[in-house]
Amino acid sequence: MRDLPTYEDVLAAAERIAPHAHRTPVLRSRLIDEQTGARVLFKCENFQRAGAFKFRGAYNALSRFSPGQRRAGVVAYSSGNHAQAVALAARLLDIPATIVMPHDTPAVKRAATEAYGGRIVAYDRDTEDREEIGRALAAERGLTLIPPYDHAHVIAGQGTAAKELFDEAGELDALFVPLGGGGLLSGTALSAAALSPGCRLYGVEPEAGDDARRSLREGRIVRIGTPRTIADGARTEALGALTFAVLRSAAPEVLTVTDAELVEAMGTFAGVMKIVAEPTGCLGFAALRRTAGRLRGQRVGVIVSGGNIDLGRFSALLGS
Repeated sequence: MRDLPTYEDVLAAAERIAPHAHRTPVLRSRLIDEQTGARVLFKCENFQRAGAFKFRGAYNALSRFSPGQRRAGVVAYSSGNHAQAVALAARLLDIPATIVMPHDTPAVKRAATEAYGGRIVAYDRDTEDREEIGRALAAERGLTLIPPYDHAHVIAGQGTAAKELFDEAGELDALFVPLGGGGLLSGTALSAAALSPGCRLYGVEPEAGDDARRSLREGRIVRIGTPRTIADGARTEALGALTFAVLRSAAPEVLTVTDAELVEAMGTFAGVMKIVAEPTGCLGFAALRRTAGRLRGQRVGVIVSGGNIDLGRFSALLGS
């Protein structure tokens, strides 16, 4: 097993990205507090650079490249948010970026990746293996592969979002975190253990893609088919070796929510808080709404992981 990241790595990442990443706001809603019976604090990573928390891990990883790695370039694979984050971080650091993206990636995410300077290599997520494509490109062209979650520097960077939340809000009773490949939840677990050890962690997956819940229950990485869900950022097939190891140690409770619940959460964010969140970004809030009865009187954090969604798609989902 490769060395697991630690909270000291999160602290180093926080210093490294501070001049470049946004310190995103922590927002509250009186109405949501009344509806849930809890004091809810939303860490709004939909206001992060490139529209999602992924910029934190991408910049932390790329900023550690050697001069030779910077000249050769980076390759990444992603359904969207990691793609945009790597492309933007690479642009800021003057590193050529190649991004492997599924052909059905939302148009807004592909367009943003290209606008940041990323060169896209498209693939079919149902018939091709993105990891295999990424490894092949790295070997052929001498590129450095930065995966979307199973990388110690990426995990450490993602942990800075929760660090900021705890720094601003203090200790929490519970924290709800979107869960796909596990990078955000793993980094959050490192920060929570150091800054709010009594905080109960909830990882939230789409109901159609509960591989992480099954993996933690069975004590092994369970691989599934590509989930059919509107939460495109959580359409992962399995946890990574590093994220599984961190999460197995942290032992969060893993919950699932339906696509219909994600749409309801999107609508509440838009109507009540006047913010746009993509379906994956709503996983934590949707789970909080379902479990609110057991959280009355508690201080609860929710990480809103991203806001990258085409406005046409956003309108269609809310109108469905």
